[in-house]
Amino acid sequence: MNARNALIALMMALGLTLAGCSDNDNQGPAEETGEQIDESMEEKGDEIEEATDEMGDEIDKMGDEVDEENNY
Repeated sequence: MNARNALIALMMALGLTLAGCSDNDNQGPAEETGEQIDESMEEKGDEIEEATDEMGDEIDKMGDEVDEENNY
């Protein structure tokens, strides 16, 4: 009987493992909200990166102008 119980336990564990790994497109509301938050954060991060790049370019231009005025 011990072998039979072990086999039943193994089959149940395998079934639960496969059920937990199913890849269905039916997401719950929490997962959908999480994905929306991730996308928003990524978009905002890209916008911030672009803005800092533009500010860096402007600072470089201002530095060049100061150098020209001081005849460097």
